[in-house]
Amino acid sequence: MQNRTPRIPQQPAPNRAEFDARLTVELAAVVTGARRRALRDGDRQIDTAHLLHSLIESDPEVRAAFEGGPQLAKVLGYLVQRSIGYGLRWQGAVEDSGAVPVVEDPDSAVRDTGVEGWSPSAASAMAEARERAELRGDARAGGLDLLVALASDHECRAVEVLQRAGIHAEQLAARIVGTSGQGWRGAGG
Repeated sequence: MQNRTPRIPQQPAPNRAEFDARLTVELAAVVTGARRRALRDGDRQIDTAHLLHSLIESDPEVRAAFEGGPQLAKVLGYLVQRSIGYGLRWQGAVEDSGAVPVVEDPDSAVRDTGVEGWSPSAASAMAEARERAELRGDARAGGLDLLVALASDHECRAVEVLQRAGIHAEQLAARIVGTSGQGWRGAGG
């Protein structure tokens, strides 16, 4: 009998060491959790909803960015539903918000995003998180950097989850930036 669970390739991408070196220890744990969640859910790629779920579970600063327990509970509720059926319509489909050009050949998608096993939207969010850290003079991106990057991509799955939970993603990102004093490039900014 053939195993029907898709595998996320475990061989390192050409720039994996550089990629991991530009993350805080906490954010590296988030990436590991997102990878494990994608495998468990039977998804071919880590997507932005996997990243959001892992961020909320792993990073106390990210949890604090939400306006209290009920708001956070709603988001977690939708993320858990994804694992038990809500996200079934996402399985087998590549998440792409237009941040990276869509390509027909999956091998060229790996080359274009630079990170094997990631949706184009998730790879773009990670790149933006690293860019945010660099702009403020930090060598490594953290959880709040990634949360702002996710919330600023209006077409990604993480924003869809936030919206279904009644959270305005752009306001969440603006609140984080206002609290932390870090610059933010929102839509069109």
